[in-house]
Amino acid sequence: MRIVHLALAGAMALAPLAPLPLISPAQAQQRAPESFAPLARELLPAVVNISTTKNVAPRAGRPNAPDMPQLPPGSPFEEFFRDFFNRNRPPQGEGPQQRQRRAQSLGSGFIIDAQEGIVVTNNHVIDGADEINVILQDKTSIRAELVGTDPRTDIAVLRIKHDKPLAAVAFGNSDQSEVGDWVIAIGNPFGFGGTVTAGIVSARGRDIGQGLYDDFIQTDASINQGNSGGPLFNMRGQVIGINTAIVSPSGVSAGLGFSIPSNMASRVVAQLRDAGRVRRGWIGVNIQGVTDDIAEALRLPAGTRGALVANAQTDGPAAQAGIRSGDVIIRFNGVAVPEMRALPRIVADNNVGSSVPVVIWRDGKEETVTVTLGELPTEQRQASAPAAPPPGQGPVELTGLGLRVATITDELRQRFNLRPEQRGVVIVEVIPGTPAAERELRPGDVIVEVQQTRVATPAEVQEQIERLRRQNRNVGLFAVENAGGQRFVPLRLNARGNAPG
Repeated sequence: MRIVHLALAGAMALAPLAPLPLISPAQAQQRAPESFAPLARELLPAVVNISTTKNVAPRAGRPNAPDMPQLPPGSPFEEFFRDFFNRNRPPQGEGPQQRQRRAQSLGSGFIIDAQEGIVVTNNHVIDGADEINVILQDKTSIRAELVGTDPRTDIAVLRIKHDKPLAAVAFGNSDQSEVGDWVIAIGNPFGFGGTVTAGIVSARGRDIGQGLYDDFIQTDASINQGNSGGPLFNMRGQVIGINTAIVSPSGVSAGLGFSIPSNMASRVVAQLRDAGRVRRGWIGVNIQGVTDDIAEALRLPAGTRGALVANAQTDGPAAQAGIRSGDVIIRFNGVAVPEMRALPRIVADNNVGSSVPVVIWRDGKEETVTVTLGELPTEQRQASAPAAPPPGQGPVELTGLGLRVATITDELRQRFNLRPEQRGVVIVEVIPGTPAAERELRPGDVIVEVQQTRVATPAEVQEQIERLRRQNRNVGLFAVENAGGQRFVPLRLNARGNAPG
């Protein structure tokens, strides 16, 4: 299985189409659409093709080869011409002087403001282009100006100027779209021109591993290469998504198409139109998911998950508000955090500089802190190191966990390539078949906290483990650092002397 972006392959409208009559769910169930033709006729003029060109350096080793005709990605003629030109290239060193080539690609887009000529598409459709042209349904080609892009959500905004009237479409409320609703997709698959396909919303909230803000609408409406940036419509003629990616082993539609929800896209587009860039709320935390074992270790109420703070950056808004590693963020500005991956989207939806209540789980109870949001930096900053530990001691076995640990020394720092400022207790051995091995702990990993209490020596680690055992706790929560960052690892606290092997 592979994820394919749909071309060289976003949100508000000032000139929306006249709204179509609303029908109740019961009415919709009683009559499926007899034809999509009336709706398609109304929408097609607002959907455009995006053609981009860019200068490409000559191919290494074959600089004098003739250029293949510029064909849409996925065109049935593409392979034919590629084979033909590969067979007929002159030998290296012969032919005309080396020159740059111009590569071309096609995608889709849609007009959301007829008066201002605002066009929305995917960022990957126009990324790196030297020239962008918008092609209307009547084949009129117009040079486009790039207004702004947001690679994090793969959205771009263009502007075109034209004397004759343009058609426009409006964004709808994607939160109101339900699994099973009819949808239609319009785009430019394989460069054939405006094409309409129909299907249903197959799923909501899909994470396909493309970034922090994955929240895709999945549809079985046929989407292929060249559809990138095109709109996904509901039966009211409103844009509820921007077609962005497919999952397919062959690169063509397999009934798994993914669209950026309009409620996310509209906020991004509005900021791009206003300022040419997107400002997102940021609180400066590294987070991880809450597993069943972690929930047990923290004594979270049944059904509560949220986002576990693995690290609160020292100079970040969360740390300044008193949030620390080991806290679980369960509500943010009144919005429940159902799981870890939802938090970045929820935070980003809040305005930079606003002060919001954040409900956290700490020490077995809820607490509320107020966080003033910063702006998400271009590069995430790392947290500062804690103070130096006290003098160390030799390796010690943590009975029942399958670990041998030691205070960090210069020799161990060199052996495991630890940072000069690294603090904590380093793991020097992991016994196979033990809880530590099952959690994929490795020699060189560093334990920095046990049950949200910082540790600097093996004795402090043992003390915290025994404290948990005296409380009849079955699971302990260990904060562990390595080259990949900090994470929380729940370990079963086997009774003393019961370690396997």
